[in-house]
Amino acid sequence: MLPKGVTLRGLEVFDALAQTGSVAQAARMTGLSQPAVSQQMKNLESALGTDLLDHTRRPMQLTPAGRSYHERTQAVLRELRLAQSELVVMDLSDISLLNLGMIDDFDNDVTPRLATLLAESLTRCTVKLITGSSYGILDAVSARNLHAGVAASTGDHIENVREYPLMSDPFVLVAPRDAGADTGRITEDLPFIRYDAEQLIARQIAAHFAREQLMPPSRFEIGAHLALMALVARGAGWALTTAAGYMRAARMHDTLAAHPLPTAPFSRTLSLFAAEDWSDDVPRDVGSAVRQLMQEQVIIPGETAMPWLKGALRVLD
Repeated sequence: MLPKGVTLRGLEVFDALAQTGSVAQAARMTGLSQPAVSQQMKNLESALGTDLLDHTRRPMQLTPAGRSYHERTQAVLRELRLAQSELVVMDLSDISLLNLGMIDDFDNDVTPRLATLLAESLTRCTVKLITGSSYGILDAVSARNLHAGVAASTGDHIENVREYPLMSDPFVLVAPRDAGADTGRITEDLPFIRYDAEQLIARQIAAHFAREQLMPPSRFEIGAHLALMALVARGAGWALTTAAGYMRAARMHDTLAAHPLPTAPFSRTLSLFAAEDWSDDVPRDVGSAVRQLMQEQVIIPGETAMPWLKGALRVLD
């Protein structure tokens, strides 16, 4: 039995404060007022009889007891959120056919878990789940070959298609791990490796460079994401990718490092796109399930690997 005064809301507030170190940011994450956040945290620490956060520091830092307790509560909250995502998908059990596309950035994490949820929950439904590029998924949704798809947003209106924002995915600089942390020196000493110019991510990066009035010299233009990451990891150059893209290359993290951008920060938005003639409840429910999976499978481990992205790598309600 939980000690009296330990509540689920208190654990959620503690998790938000542990991630951000800020009462204001925790209030935005939990939907509570700042006084309510402070009171929830006070109640939790009183119930446990110990300080979990060093309230004298800005941003607040976890105490040794807080670090240990946070590891445990994260596991509890993760299971509760995954259970919630399963319940959301179960609400779609009356659907007989679902054709869904997923951006290939999530082949390692979100998509396998989503496929499992769909298989377990939609027992009376014929499901088609494909992966591909953002442009391919957007074209398929627009042509009604897919009911819905998760892709990077172009920012443009697509006729007869509704967009449901899911996640903010900030761009990062990736370089060989042994190149050090000085991004200025990295970009001077190594050539830039580009994505294939026809890809949406390449156009987003090119637009950023144009805003910053930059034109880094380039030796390679690569279409396959993991091939590009492998070139960087082997010392052939540096690149820009997103937090999700870096996490997708997890098996290379011993030789591949992510750094904050030396320029102004920028992000892409990942959204669920669905035909407007669908019932609004269906894409909203699918979107809720995908957000939960993104939080657990990408954002939490992403913030652990790149703590400087806290608040920028996040789900969008």
